[in-house]
Amino acid sequence: MPRAALRHDWTREEVRTVYNTRLVDILFEAQTVHRESFDPAEVQLCQLLSIKTGGCPEDCAYCPQSAHYETGVERQAMLSIDHVLASARTARAQGVTRFCMGAAWRQVNDGPEFDSVLEMVRAVSSLGLEVCCTLGMLNASQAQRLADAGLHAYNHNLDTSAEFYGQIITTRKYQERLQTLEHVRKAGITVCCGGIIGMGESDEDRIGLLHQLATLAPHPESVPINMLVRVAGTPLADAEPVDPLVLVRTIATARMLMPLSRVRLSAGRRSLSREAATLCFMAGANSIFVGDKLLTTPNPSRDEDEVLLQDLDLRPMCHD
Repeated sequence: MPRAALRHDWTREEVRTVYNTRLVDILFEAQTVHRESFDPAEVQLCQLLSIKTGGCPEDCAYCPQSAHYETGVERQAMLSIDHVLASARTARAQGVTRFCMGAAWRQVNDGPEFDSVLEMVRAVSSLGLEVCCTLGMLNASQAQRLADAGLHAYNHNLDTSAEFYGQIITTRKYQERLQTLEHVRKAGITVCCGGIIGMGESDEDRIGLLHQLATLAPHPESVPINMLVRVAGTPLADAEPVDPLVLVRTIATARMLMPLSRVRLSAGRRSLSREAATLCFMAGANSIFVGDKLLTTPNPSRDEDEVLLQDLDLRPMCHD
């Protein structure tokens, strides 16, 4: 199998070949590629805070914050800037270098709430943290205002392949997601874009997602790979759990296709054994989200994470 080079012209067939490589071989290849661009002992710690929770008009089948489903998630108004800043300070003191803020919106609307977000970005950025936001769809001028406020990254996941997308979300088109990524890129903000596995998609859908990401030019600087967290009340509450080795394979393929991107082992870590998480790091993941929750879904405790990183002799990335 050819060693991965930085390229954006991958064909679907080539991506399929990489994805279907014998697991021990792709693990070896991905780890080799990983070591060429990154310190293999370093993991970036990120924290994600929901700054406005619930009541989202989108119908994403995996999301407990959708207004379409009864999931027990209570709607909460926008957090105060002081609250967000206090959370960011605590996160920084605990070794977090990237702080993400998420609002359950379909799209950003200009007005007082967006002005508050811009103020939060300025405040958190002043602490020396990488600031990331995920706020739904953006237009070009909103992306520019976020850039001017000091936003480092914008998260907008593609979730799955273009072919499977309509079975997960009907309130937004795949093309609209790509358009938001374009606005983010043109504003000079780094792109955080990945997907979710375990939603009933096929291997071919995972290949389609990875192909889409790997043909973006430039590649997303940050590629979160999430395992579905099944939440009662959502259409995917009874989805068949995906084999953790599929997650490992997906991460390894992402690392091979996008050698300079930071691959983030994101939601769903509570369902992984220590051994499965270790294989994800072997496959080229070099970032995790810490904290009790990822927006509204549970995450491993900080103590568990510290023990795991210690046992694997991995260290958190330091502040510049």
